[in-house]
Amino acid sequence: MKRRSSSDTVVVKGKTRIPKERHMNQEKYIGMDVHKATTVIAVLNNDGKIVAEGITETKGSTILDFIKAQRGTVHVTFEEGTQAAWLYDLIRPHVARVIVCDPRKIKEQNHKADKPDARLLAELLRINALNPVYHGERSSQAVKQLTASYVSIVNDGTRVKNRIKALFRGRGIDCEGGAVYDEKDREEWLQKLPDLGVRKRASRLYKELDFLLQLRAETEKDLVAEARKHPAIRILKSVPGIGSLRAAMILGIAATPDRFRTKKQFWSYCGLAVRSKISAEYELVHGRICKAKKHALVRGLNNNYNRSLKQVFKGAAATMASTKWRSQFEAMVAGGTDPSLVLLTLARKLASITLAIWRKGELYSEKKLKFKHAV
Repeated sequence: MKRRSSSDTVVVKGKTRIPKERHMNQEKYIGMDVHKATTVIAVLNNDGKIVAEGITETKGSTILDFIKAQRGTVHVTFEEGTQAAWLYDLIRPHVARVIVCDPRKIKEQNHKADKPDARLLAELLRINALNPVYHGERSSQAVKQLTASYVSIVNDGTRVKNRIKALFRGRGIDCEGGAVYDEKDREEWLQKLPDLGVRKRASRLYKELDFLLQLRAETEKDLVAEARKHPAIRILKSVPGIGSLRAAMILGIAATPDRFRTKKQFWSYCGLAVRSKISAEYELVHGRICKAKKHALVRGLNNNYNRSLKQVFKGAAATMASTKWRSQFEAMVAGGTDPSLVLLTLARKLASITLAIWRKGELYSEKKLKFKHAV
């Protein structure tokens, strides 16, 4: 015999079952601990109870089969990593929400293992306690990939240059500046190395550097050409000190201004935000709690940031300090501000301008510019 209770729960022979229409509306929270070969998956319901677990091959079709088998409104999370961008694009069209979370913001467990990690991710997703890492704007994915390629090649070139200088410095040979890299003087520099094996090693490093410089030029050309397809580039290029390459890198890294609610968030992302520390902010005065007259102690700039974007704005600030904004730069230095802090002020100014006009969709206007001498 079948009867229906006041809460629409179906009771069949003394056993309680959830009607299909209610089962379909349940929220499901999926945590995925992704590895190279396998992925451990945990599924929680609204009450935080485990309703399914599984270990599957880290393969698009098998992961999608597992997710599609879950009924109701599905939310998925996994940590930022090598497979994160691929998984985000794969899963996003099939679920209500995907969050790629920052593993550095998750407290490490005493007993770390794959299944507990997947369950923890699912639980943090359920209670909305994850710090998301931005993944989106598929229209700018090509610019993003080319930017990543360009940054990698630049970093590789820097490493090779450091190795070349290390060979000379390790033998007491002064090699300050960039003259040691000049192609026309390389033979002269090689002759300064006493050992034949070291000279051959340096010669090969020079060849590696030449190849990387060629790749850098090709990648820069492709990046700028791809970025021109986006209307935002015209706006970004209008910012003082931001040329075609820097504008393309801003677009490739930041993707959209809508990621940042305030300029301070953008400063933090660019490594231009000042960290401060204060304790014992309140004190008792005649039995009343009052705020103490203490100032927050400055502890330098934040250390969790995008290094490439910081270089973009620092480079733009250095360009402007020697050209259009030279008078402002010199006035602030003459007023007693350290030159490095003045450059920081200019970099923050450029970052603020960039975010503001990008969000508004309008070109930079010199008339609206106002300088403040405080950082």
